[in-house]
Amino acid sequence: MQEGGTAVSGKKGLLRSSGVVGLMTLLSRVLGLVRDVVVANYFGAGGQADAFFVAFKIPNFLRRLFAEGAFAQAFVPVLSEYRTQRDHTAVQYLVNRVAGTLGITLFMLTLVAVMAAPVLAAVFAPGFYLAGDERFALAAEMLRITFPYLMLISLTAFCGAILNSYERFAIPAFTPVLLNLCLIGAALWLSPLFDPPVLALAWGVFLAGVMQLLFQLPFLARLRLLPRPTPAWKDEGVQRILKLMLPALFGVSVAQINLLLDTVLASFLQAGSVSWLYYSDRLVELPLGVFGIAIATVILPALSRNHASQSSAAFARTLDWAVRMILLIGMPAALALALLAEGLIATLFLYGEMTPFDVEQAAWSLRAYALGLLAFMLIKVLATGYFSRQDMKTPVRIAVWAMVANMVFNLILVWPFAHAGLALATSLSAFLNAGLLLRGLLRQGVWVWQPGWWLSLGRTGLACAALVLFLVWANLSAEAWYTASVLERSGQMLFLVLGGIGAYLLTLLISGLRLRHLRA
Repeated sequence: MQEGGTAVSGKKGLLRSSGVVGLMTLLSRVLGLVRDVVVANYFGAGGQADAFFVAFKIPNFLRRLFAEGAFAQAFVPVLSEYRTQRDHTAVQYLVNRVAGTLGITLFMLTLVAVMAAPVLAAVFAPGFYLAGDERFALAAEMLRITFPYLMLISLTAFCGAILNSYERFAIPAFTPVLLNLCLIGAALWLSPLFDPPVLALAWGVFLAGVMQLLFQLPFLARLRLLPRPTPAWKDEGVQRILKLMLPALFGVSVAQINLLLDTVLASFLQAGSVSWLYYSDRLVELPLGVFGIAIATVILPALSRNHASQSSAAFARTLDWAVRMILLIGMPAALALALLAEGLIATLFLYGEMTPFDVEQAAWSLRAYALGLLAFMLIKVLATGYFSRQDMKTPVRIAVWAMVANMVFNLILVWPFAHAGLALATSLSAFLNAGLLLRGLLRQGVWVWQPGWWLSLGRTGLACAALVLFLVWANLSAEAWYTASVLERSGQMLFLVLGGIGAYLLTLLISGLRLRHLRA
């Protein structure tokens, strides 16, 4: 895939497009880690940080659920069908009417949420409300500032979905960089101007939403698809998208719903629990975003076009390729996160207000999340096998079972393992979700196992064993990570990361894997 507008051509095009999205997402995630280092240094893992993370997580959760989740998965297949079967004028009409309908809906939702911010804060962080401390009032105040981000970033995701459908993957993938830059700037330069200083982060979120939306508009103009919003609830295309969206609200973002439930329960635990879960989740989000979401983003338009043109064989091959890529990347990433938990968090966050105790607690939840990383990534890819065919009902049923299981696991595990039990419950329910999605695709005959699976699994397993041996041999003890200087921690972590990647890739090469195998 190239940004100049040529169509995706087989697995080679998908691999290239996934690389583009992955590279842009990697830049965003690295800056996201820098952002979290700055936030941890300035605000630590105390009550004010907990309040901000709640105020940010509520609109961010809804963004992933509506904008990048249900809306994108419903809109892209319909838009791809219009692009395949109709002319440019029809596509423009669809874009205009979806933009108008989405825009007015988001505006009304934002208006209500801003007025009801204390109610939302009490619902999503009941522990803050019952404790009666500063965290509740501060979270409600910041929520009034951060919630409009949902409207702005949802419209940004709408623009990005159009660009992705026309194979312009780099621009939407780069856009999140602006959020990280705004939050870093807010912490460094705006925080001294506010009382309390953490309010600057809330205004940084709002500014980021404005910048991200404005950034994408010129690229839509180049496609001659700049939206001219026209509310049209009864339009045939809008109605189809709405019907697909309603069930997809559950089906696409179960992991996000589970993470939000974790935040609700964590608000009842000791101070710092919300922040520990946040910092560990951020590290899991790095491989999930760079690889899992990148691959899912690229294959959704391709699968939608395969379905629209009734090419079932190409559909099955594309889905099989995506799952193999997830296993090739997700298995070593999960093992590395689990083995390097203390080292990673100490290297990134053990500064300023962060303490070794905070690092230790965040490391436990990171290990628990790492156990489910492969499932999180598989859900992103397997779900596209349903959404691209405009089948939203099946993922909904699976999502309901997964959410019920997550709550049961939460109640069982939160008492013996506290915040780490919440993370472990999320991982276990993710495996249930992924397993049921996989079983459904196989039963429907949508995904057909392609040749070479045993060889692929053998190579990956052997390379993972080499990775584990190296990391166990070269890793430091937890106490050594805590007492090492900043330079020593950074150098040792760089050695572990590069050495682990080298051991993994070298083993793959020795076992016979070549670049051409990743393309077909």
